Amino acid sequence: MTPLAAHDLSPWGMFLAADIVVQAVMVGLVAASVLVWTIALVKGLELAGASARARRSLRLLEDVTSLEEAQRAFAGRGGVPAALVRALAEEWRESEGLGPRRDPAGVRERAAIRLARLEKAASRRLAAGTGLLAITASAAPFLGLFGTVWGIMNAFIGIAATQTTNLAVVAPGIAEALLATGVGLVAAIPAAVLYNVFARGIAAYRGLLGDVSARLARQLSRDLDATGADAPGLRLAAE
Repeated sequence: MTPLAAHDLSPWGMFLAADIVVQAVMVGLVAASVLVWTIALVKGLELAGASARARRSLRLLEDVTSLEEAQRAFAGRGGVPAALVRALAEEWRESEGLGPRRDPAGVRERAAIRLARLEKAASRRLAAGTGLLAITASAAPFLGLFGTVWGIMNAFIGIAATQTTNLAVVAPGIAEALLATGVGLVAAIPAAVLYNVFARGIAAYRGLLGDVSARLARQLSRDLDATGADAPGLRLAAE
């Protein structure tokens, strides 16, 4: 090992001077950090757009007095709320094919199943990728610690080889090793915070979808009561 003054103790200099294993650990952690922020950007925009559509849908449903009106209001719209409306319209048409055997309670049950499946599918799609945030948050500190342990081990081997305990000789190698732990924390801390932010955001989005489904189910129940079990019912347009 060379004296302390001969070492470049900037982060880049310490990276270049570190052992190849420590360098590999730091490169992996930097790549994980870039991936974390990429996921955060993509999922943040996706979550914001989906939540905005759900809130707009709730406002639209406030003035809807029938499923037929809801279908007209959401005609040509995309997103999960529009899919919920189409699912109810499809269930209504299929149930009308039962004729006099149509049971309003059965229609409500089948409609609830359709809505629940759509809600769960939407939540799964939105949560896809966020698991990498949790993995990074839990694994990055340990990877950084591994790099630090490896680097300090090499530093002690160097101490034994030079047969000196001079701090000027020992410090650079230890500093290079500790840099791995720092990089691991830089990757892990944002990942942990962002994972919790997205977990709460997705839970809030599920709540919005639940409100949309509840309003549609309530309107379905009213329409069923208004038409009666044996009445022709609403003539919803085919998609």
